[in-house]
Amino acid sequence: MASTATCTVTRSDSQPTEFILPDFFSDCRYPMRLNPHCDSVSRATDQWLCSEARLVEPDVTKYTTILRPGYFASSCYPDADAFHIKVCADFHGWSDVNDAWGVRDCCMSAFRDPVNFQTERYSGKLCESFFSRFKETASPGCTERFIHAMDLWFIAAAKEVENRAKGHINDVESYIELRRDLSSCKACFAVVEFVCQIDLPEEVVSHPVIMALEEATNDFVSWSNDIYSYNMEQSYHSTHDLIAVLMVKQGLDLQGAVDHYAQLCNIFLRRFEENPAILPSWGEEVDKDVAKYVEGLQNWIVGPLQWSFESARYFGKDAHIVKQNRIVKLVPKDHLLACLARPEWKEESCFYIELYTHEYVHMYQFLYKS
Repeated sequence: MASTATCTVTRSDSQPTEFILPDFFSDCRYPMRLNPHCDSVSRATDQWLCSEARLVEPDVTKYTTILRPGYFASSCYPDADAFHIKVCADFHGWSDVNDAWGVRDCCMSAFRDPVNFQTERYSGKLCESFFSRFKETASPGCTERFIHAMDLWFIAAAKEVENRAKGHINDVESYIELRRDLSSCKACFAVVEFVCQIDLPEEVVSHPVIMALEEATNDFVSWSNDIYSYNMEQSYHSTHDLIAVLMVKQGLDLQGAVDHYAQLCNIFLRRFEENPAILPSWGEEVDKDVAKYVEGLQNWIVGPLQWSFESARYFGKDAHIVKQNRIVKLVPKDHLLACLARPEWKEESCFYIELYTHEYVHMYQFLYKS
């Protein structure tokens, strides 16, 4: 495993101005692949989002060109056929535009009965659209696992909003538990079953080794995401990512928290690599399905890594540069307000500002106008 670098660059007030990302691309040795339907499904999902969610600029650019849900799905489900990858891309597109903290009842109703469900809310209509197609080929067990995981996600999203509003900072253990639900990985693992067209028996789903593989994948995806998103989170004084939690609760400096985090992520990777060897046998046919599922989890480890530097979600127009040198220059705190006052700053950081303005406006019911 590649070792993490350290960074001691500071401002005059001893605050860091940058930090160095872990070298996850060297640490993660699984192949990074892209679904061959990527271009066509990206166009189709972009059109679907714009039509069904009635997007207008700047949201059109934000949720299509910047977030690239079709590319994300193509990275995470590289072997899906055209029908299944379109459902996956629509699901991830929906999760981008969906305000999770306000539409739980609406969307859960759509999941429970997409045929008879009726609503005027675009979030519910999007749910009905992609999930009715999901149910065409998903097994009953896969469907129930997806619905249950989505409910956990909505509950976790509401809890996070409550914590932010109260200024509450989780301890490390409680944050990790919340993050596992908030990542939406549990729902995406059900999507892996959907893509692979398998129906894992309960004795497989509940087996400790399978659960350990899922947890290692979830933690790696969630924690690497926290590292990548930290820059903008800190610019809003947010303490709702594991880096900030480690800094507050364990007294680590920024680079120390990132490096500690990276070591833990490498432990997750090793666990994932070691656990398949101790899987029991459930018979030839089930074992084939389990192998497909484990490969699907493997794709989920590398897929988000690939997408993180092919979209502008975390690193804006400099994503490819950051991927090479791994140096993240910290955005000044309260950068949004500064950008509104200084148009030239907003131009430099427009990728970040448009995305995070949306999230914080809806979270706290503030209205920012440029």
